[in-house]
Amino acid sequence: MNLSPEWAVQLQSIVDWGLFLRLTLAAVLGGIVGVERELNGHPAGLRTNILISTSSCLFTILSIKAFPLTGSSQDTARVAAQIVTGVGFLGAGAVIQTKKAIHGLTTAATIWMVAAVGMATATDLYTLGIMTTIMTTGILVLLGPLSTWLAAKSEIYQQRHEQLYRRILEQEREKQKET
Repeated sequence: MNLSPEWAVQLQSIVDWGLFLRLTLAAVLGGIVGVERELNGHPAGLRTNILISTSSCLFTILSIKAFPLTGSSQDTARVAAQIVTGVGFLGAGAVIQTKKAIHGLTTAATIWMVAAVGMATATDLYTLGIMTTIMTTGILVLLGPLSTWLAAKSEIYQQRHEQLYRRILEQEREKQKET
C-alpha cells in the first residue's frame, strides 16, 4: 500500500534532487566565505557570496542541461566563459581607487572565487569546491593579521623614505642658495 499522496510521487519524478543538492552545496560554500567577509565588515558579505555561488552553479547547470551538445553550433563552455566575465564585472564594481590606495581587491577576488566554487559544484567537482572554500577561508582568516602587519610596516617605511627625501631636497636647496 502506497501512503504517499499522488502529488508527492509526481514531484519526486519531476525534481532532480541531485541538481538541488548541487545548488544547496554551492549556497553553503558561498555562505562559508560570506560569513568570514561579513564578520570582518567587508561589503560583499554573506548574502552576496551565497547569491554569486548559487547563481554561478545554476548558470552552469543550465548550460549543461538546457543546451546539450548537439551539433557544432552548441557550446556549453560559452556560458561558463560568460560567468567568468560577468563576475569579473561585479568584482570591478567592488574595487575603489583613491589617491593613496586601492581598496576592495580581496573582495573582488573573493567574488570571482566564489563563482568558481559554484561552477565546480555544478559540474560534480564537489571535493574541488569544498577544498577551495576551505583554502580560501583559511587564507582570509589566517593571513588577515599578517596582511595588516605588513601594511603597517609598509606605512612606516614609506614615512621614513618621505622624510629622507625631504631632507635631501632641503640639502639641495641649501647648496643652491650658497652658490
